[in-house]
Amino acid sequence: MTWIETQSPNFAARHAEADGADADGVLELLEGIREQLSDVFPVVPEGVTVVIHSNAAQLALAQPVAAVLRAFTAPSSRRYVAGWYSKDEIHLLSPRLLSARASSVPGSLEMLMLAPAALYGQLVAGLSNPGLPPPFTPTSWLHAGRWAWLSAGAGQWFSGQTAHARPAIASRLREGDQPSFPPKLRDAQLLGGTVFDLVASESGERAAIRLATEPPGDQPELIARNFPGRSIADTEGVWRAHLARLGGV
Repeated sequence: MTWIETQSPNFAARHAEADGADADGVLELLEGIREQLSDVFPVVPEGVTVVIHSNAAQLALAQPVAAVLRAFTAPSSRRYVAGWYSKDEIHLLSPRLLSARASSVPGSLEMLMLAPAALYGQLVAGLSNPGLPPPFTPTSWLHAGRWAWLSAGAGQWFSGQTAHARPAIASRLREGDQPSFPPKLRDAQLLGGTVFDLVASESGERAAIRLATEPPGDQPELIARNFPGRSIADTEGVWRAHLARLGGV
C-alpha cells in the first residue's frame, strides 16, 4: 500500500488515498483537542504522527495490542476500541470504518468519531503522569490492567466521549455481571470515564485533572484521596448509583 502524508501545524497523518478527506477531519479534530488540553495539562505533545488504517487487519498488524485489548473488552464496549498509541504515534481505524461500526443507539456514532481525540487524551495523560504510560516499559505493561481505567478514562472524559456514553453504559449494565470498582480491564474502555465524571460532578474539573496527572501509587489510596470524606465501599456505592443514572437504569 502507498501511504500519503497530510500535515497540520502539530500533527502529520499517514493514510491511503481513499482516506484523504477523513485525514483532514482527523487532523482538525486533533488540533482542536490539543488546544483544549494545552490549557489544563502540563505536557501536550507536538509532532505526533497519526496513522489511519484502512482495515482492522492492518491496524492489528501494526499495533497488536489493539486487537488484544479488543478481545479482553466487554462485548458492549468492543466497537469503541479503535486504535492504540505510543509516545509519538497514534494508530487508528479510518473514520469511515468507525462509522460502519456504530450501533443504532444515540451516542454510538459520536463516541466513535471522537476516538482519535480520546487516544490523544490518553497520550497526553500518560505524558503528564509519571505513573502512566507512555513510555511502555516492562513495568508499565505489568500494571497495565490495573490502571487501564485511569488512562482510558482520562482519554474518554477529556475528549468528550463520556457525554455520549449513556446508551452504551445501559447496554453494559444489562449484560448481567456487575462491573468492578474501579473498572477492570474489560470495562476500562467504556466505564473509566465515569469515574472522572463522578469526580468532576462532586469536586469540579480541577479534581478530574488531578486524578489524571497525580502518580496513582496504591489504588485504594488513590480512590480515598480523590473521593475524600467517605469509605471506599461508600464511594463504590455512589459510583454504582452514578452508573445507574447514566444508564437510565
